[in-house]
Amino acid sequence: MKVKCDKEGIEKATKIIKDGGIVVFPTDTVYGIGCDPYKKKSVDKIYQIKGRSKTKPFPVLAYSFDEASKIVEFDKDSKKIANKFWPGPLTLILKLKDQRLKKSLNLENKIAIRVPNNQCLLNILENSKFLVGTSANISGENSFTKSNDCYQNIKDYDIFVDDGNIKTSGESTILEIDQGKPIIHRIGALKKEEIIEFF
Repeated sequence: MKVKCDKEGIEKATKIIKDGGIVVFPTDTVYGIGCDPYKKKSVDKIYQIKGRSKTKPFPVLAYSFDEASKIVEFDKDSKKIANKFWPGPLTLILKLKDQRLKKSLNLENKIAIRVPNNQCLLNILENSKFLVGTSANISGENSFTKSNDCYQNIKDYDIFVDDGNIKTSGESTILEIDQGKPIIHRIGALKKEEIIEFF
């Protein structure tokens, strides 16, 4: 099913997510694919769709800093940088405090999380609060910014939320802060200089 990112489309996507379905959606970086992160069967299906190894855990998208705070722990530095760059293309690796997510996402003590800067996706997240949020492509292949390219190449999802082509500066930058020191796992739309000036 393909829907526009309007009130009706968002309502359909929300119901499908709640029922354990798989949704393809726009973000501020690339088109993503996701599900309710608490539903292990749905998470497993995304691994199958992407052909991704289960040794690589999925990141999670959150509606807001306040929602993220319910499942992860922020220290002084991570809170400051999240407040600066969220919503936006910054993924933070933080200590996970939600035991249910450890089980459904096959995690240990950490999770990658961000608040995306895309109004369509935020409207979906307003209802679902959290989504598995990984790029909608086969693992190892290029991610998609054009809706038609994504629509034609990704299979086995339940609903595709089409918000047109995405203007992007690249994928999110992935950051972990260890005892006050920044560890950048991936440089993306946010550059190293923008992050280092905080430390």
